[in-house]
Amino acid sequence: MTAFRADLLEEKRRKRERLAWALTAGFAATVILAGIIGGVFWRWAFSDMPALPENLSVLADTRREHSITLLDMNGAVIDVRGPLYGSPVELDDLPDHVRQAFIAIEDRRFYDHSGVDFRGTLRAVFTNLRAGATVQGGSTITMQLVKNLVLTPERSMRRKIQEMRLAWQLERRLSKDEILQLYLNRIYFGARAYGIEAAARRYFQKSAAELTLAEAAMLAALPKAPSRLDPTSNLAAARERAAIVLAAMEEAGFITAEERAEAEANPAAPIAPEPETYRDPAVFGFIFDQAVQLAEAELGELPADAIIQVTIDPALQEAAHRTLTTRMDEESEAQGAGEAALLATTPDGAVRAMVGGRDYLQSQYNRAARARRQPGSAFKPIVYLAAIEEGASPFSVYYDEPVDLEGWQPQNFGGTYRGRVTLQEALRRSINTVSAQIIDEIGPETVVDMAARLGIETELPALPALSLGAVEVTLQELTAAYATIANSGERHTARLLERVTNSRGDILWERGPSEPEQVVEEADALTLSTMMQDIVLSGTGVAARLPERPTAGKTGTSQSFRDAWFLGFSADYIAGVWVGNDDDTPTNDVTGGGLPARIWRDFMIAAHDGLPVRPLAAPAPRERSAHEEELAAFYSELLNAFEAEVASIP
Repeated sequence: MTAFRADLLEEKRRKRERLAWALTAGFAATVILAGIIGGVFWRWAFSDMPALPENLSVLADTRREHSITLLDMNGAVIDVRGPLYGSPVELDDLPDHVRQAFIAIEDRRFYDHSGVDFRGTLRAVFTNLRAGATVQGGSTITMQLVKNLVLTPERSMRRKIQEMRLAWQLERRLSKDEILQLYLNRIYFGARAYGIEAAARRYFQKSAAELTLAEAAMLAALPKAPSRLDPTSNLAAARERAAIVLAAMEEAGFITAEERAEAEANPAAPIAPEPETYRDPAVFGFIFDQAVQLAEAELGELPADAIIQVTIDPALQEAAHRTLTTRMDEESEAQGAGEAALLATTPDGAVRAMVGGRDYLQSQYNRAARARRQPGSAFKPIVYLAAIEEGASPFSVYYDEPVDLEGWQPQNFGGTYRGRVTLQEALRRSINTVSAQIIDEIGPETVVDMAARLGIETELPALPALSLGAVEVTLQELTAAYATIANSGERHTARLLERVTNSRGDILWERGPSEPEQVVEEADALTLSTMMQDIVLSGTGVAARLPERPTAGKTGTSQSFRDAWFLGFSADYIAGVWVGNDDDTPTNDVTGGGLPARIWRDFMIAAHDGLPVRPLAAPAPRERSAHEEELAAFYSELLNAFEAEVASIP
C-alpha cells in the first residue's frame, strides 16, 4: 500500500512538472511570438518615421513654400509672389478669445492631454458612427502640427500612429503655449495666407492683436476647409461655421451666452483687399524679376519668406510705363519699331523706374538691364569727355570732311560735310567725322578707359569704330555713364536693392554706405554738360526739350537704324530710352532725336510734375541770336573757302 501511494505521488509530481513545463513553454512562445509581432508592428509603423529636428525652432520655417514680397522705396508692398506669410506673433500679444476660439473648435482638452486625446478620439468615433459620416476629427492641435510640419500628407493607419508618437515626443520638448503659438503661426487660412497674422491682414486689414471675438471665430472656422469657407467668396458658409465656433466657445466656458449672442448679431465682415494693395504685374514685373536676380546674386538661395525692398518710386514707375506704352502704341507700327525700354535714376544712383519692354506679360526679357545694343552717337559724350580731359575745349577747331583711318571711312548722317567746325558744334550736330578724328588723336584705349570710369562695365574693344558707338552696351550701363557726367564727374554706384529681410524682420542683406568716387575732373564734366545742354536747345535733341527746365542729353542711332536712343538729365533725374526690334531688324528710319526723344520728354514732364525748377550744375550755353547764327555760318563758309584757295596754291 505504501509503495502504491508512493507511485501515485510520483505520477502526480511528474504531471505537475509536465504542466509547469508546458505553461512555461507556452508563455515563452507567447512572449517570443508577441516579440515577433511587436517587432513586425514596430518596423511597419515606425521604420520610415521621420525624427523631430534637434533644434525645434526650425519648425517655424520648415516646409514653407517660397514667398517673395517686394517693397517700394517707402516700404509699401508692390507685390507678393507665392503664399502670404505673416510675421510671427507671440501668444501673449493676442487677445484671449483668439486662442480660445481655436482651442474650442479644434482641441478643447488641449491643456489636459499629453499630445493625444483618447477621450476626444473615442467621442469623435461614436459621433461619426451615429452621423454616418465624418463630422468630427480626433486629431489634437499637436497632432495637426506634426502632420503639417513633419509627416507627409498620406492618410493611413500607419501615418496616424506615427502622428501620435511624434505628438507625444513634441509635447515632452515644448510647452503647451509654445505648441499653440507655433500652430497659430503656421496654419493655412486660405487665400494664400499662412499664419494668424497673415490671415488677419488678408481678411480684415488689421493685426491679429486687434481681432474681435467675431473675427477670431471666423478665422478659427477656416482651417477645416480653407477654400470652401473662404469668406471673400462664400461669406454665408464662413459665418455659419463661425457660429459653430462661438457655440463651442460658450460650451467650453470661454465666453458667456451674452457675448456669443452679441458676436452672432454682429458677425465678422471681411474687407476685400483694395485694388492698389498689389500693383499691376504688367507695370512692375520687370522690377520684381530684376530685384530677385540681384538678391540671389547677393545671398545665393533666398529664404522661403524673403522680403525685398527696392529703390523704385511707384508713381514714377507707372508714369514710365504709361508714357512708353502710349507712345509706342501710337507710333511703333508706322515707325517699324516693336520694342522700347526706359530707365530713370536719381543723381545718387537710385533706380526710380525701369521698364524693360512694352508688355511684361508677353515677354519678360528686360531690355533695360540685359539687352546689349549699339548706342551709336549716344556714346559720343564719352569720346568727347576723353578729348576734353586730353586738353580739347568746346572751341577747339576740327574739319568736317571725308576721313580715311586705315581703310575705315566713316560717313556723316545725310552724307554732307560742314568743313571747319568747333568741338561744341560737332557734338551738337552729332558729326561722325569729328568723333573719328578725336579717337584717332587720343587713341581708342583712352576712350575705353573713360567709358569704364564713367560706368560702362562691358569690356569694350579698343577700335576706332568705338567713336561712333559701334559696340554693344546696355541701357543701364549707358545711363550710369550719363549720371556720372550729370554729377560733375562724381560716380555713384547705381542701385536697385535697398535690403533683404525675412518675415521675422531679420536683415539678411542691406546696402551699406557707398562713397562716390570722383572719376573725372569736375571742370571737364561741367564743360561737357554745357555742351550737351546745347544739343537739347538747338541740336539733334530739340524734340526732348522740356519747357522752362534746364536739361542736357544726347541722341543716338546705330547702323541701318537698328537702334535709336535718347539719354539725358535734369537736376533731379537721369533717364535713358532705347527703341528698336528684338530681332535686330532695321526700323523705318527711326533716329534718337525722334521717337526715343519724345518718349523721354513725355516721361520727364510727368516725373517733374510738382517739382521746383532747378538749374543744372553746369552753366547753360549762351544762346545765339538768329543773326549771330547767320554770321557764324557765313564766316565759317568764308573761312572754308579761303582755306580751300590757300590749299590750291602750288
